[in-house]
Amino acid sequence: MEKGMIIVNTGNGKGKTTSAFGQALRVSGHGGRVCIIQFIKGKWQTGEVKAMEVLSKNIEVHVCGTGFTWEADDQDVVAEAGRKGWQLAREKICSGKYRLVILDEITYLLNYGVIPEDELLRVLQERPAGVDVLLTGRGAGRAIIEAADLVTEMREIKHPYSTGVAARKGVEF
Repeated sequence: MEKGMIIVNTGNGKGKTTSAFGQALRVSGHGGRVCIIQFIKGKWQTGEVKAMEVLSKNIEVHVCGTGFTWEADDQDVVAEAGRKGWQLAREKICSGKYRLVILDEITYLLNYGVIPEDELLRVLQERPAGVDVLLTGRGAGRAIIEAADLVTEMREIKHPYSTGVAARKGVEF
């Protein structure tokens, strides 16, 4: 049985989650089970989550976040939601039931100190054979990048948000 890969989508550009959901569809299309855990999103239902509910019986999505961390009134609530999401993520990764587990926006939990980086690295190292784990989020650290088999950096060159254009349904969410 193959080892499984660690995949990282990072950078300040748009498309990290979209790419991860595309990977989920690819795995599902070949009959593999997928588990997606979203750590930051949570205040609104995104188009990608709606699509997964319609398109695939092999993909489960868990929205564990409370919204964007920097907008929260109570950072303790955000941290607790992150810890609960991480506990669920560990269980899903270690179960060996999934071909792919996506940890969407996991880098925020690391960068805000909600979960220790060494704990994430240990779970990735000890995961069952054949389980790919895809991590997304800005600011992936050096140790995560070194542990990964595949790293893609999305780099913003131009974005309408910088000119005052609000996020649009179907494009940003």
